[in-house]
Amino acid sequence: MRVKTKRENNVTGSSSEFDYIKENLRIIRERINRAGKYNNGKVKLLAVTKTVSVEKINFAISQGVDLIGENKVSELLEKYDELNKDGIEIHFIGNLQTNKVKYIIDKVSMIQSVNSIRLAAEINKRAAQKNIKMDILVELNIGEEDSKIGISPKETLEFINSLKDFENIRIKGLMTIPPFGKKDPGERYFAEMREIFIDIASENIKNTNMSVLSMGMSDDFEKAIEYGAGMVRIGSAIFGRRN
Repeated sequence: MRVKTKRENNVTGSSSEFDYIKENLRIIRERINRAGKYNNGKVKLLAVTKTVSVEKINFAISQGVDLIGENKVSELLEKYDELNKDGIEIHFIGNLQTNKVKYIIDKVSMIQSVNSIRLAAEINKRAAQKNIKMDILVELNIGEEDSKIGISPKETLEFINSLKDFENIRIKGLMTIPPFGKKDPGERYFAEMREIFIDIASENIKNTNMSVLSMGMSDDFEKAIEYGAGMVRIGSAIFGRRN
């Protein structure tokens, strides 16, 4: 008789109840693998778990999901103790207020949404207090939209240089959400992100290792992979549309 893994034992809810998640993951992985020919097949799937119940998240983990992303501090804290954290990474991917950093600094392995020197300084401070080094991504407002936060593309190099002496953070790459509803956004915005990513990598900046380009979501991840995304953030295509 096969012994259940720890992941399987922590799943609540019947298998049939969540079979659609299993099937969605199968389809998404196939699509990633097909698109991955543009990126040497090295693309990480991050499951976006905003508004998703712990039961559904743990089921996805039992199906091999090993990287999840939360958007809100309060929601992460509510779920944290019940999540099956064995062998998974948790990333914070939403807008992060400086006064909330202390609550998650020892609960996530990466903060993808660093968009100000003030926030980076707070992360560095809180990480030092915990004697850890926090991996971060710099969030770019690639479409320079008034409705979105993020660093302007033309200010990226200057911004990253301003973080190089923070000893308790490690700059691992870039993240973005391109303008929604534009025709073929990948043809412009994903291509621009790739160029910036390559340019920053060539600068050999202290404390910076351009290894993660996080872009692409449920509606556009294949196009993002085509333009060099090494991580795609997918929520609704796994768990269904949010309420």
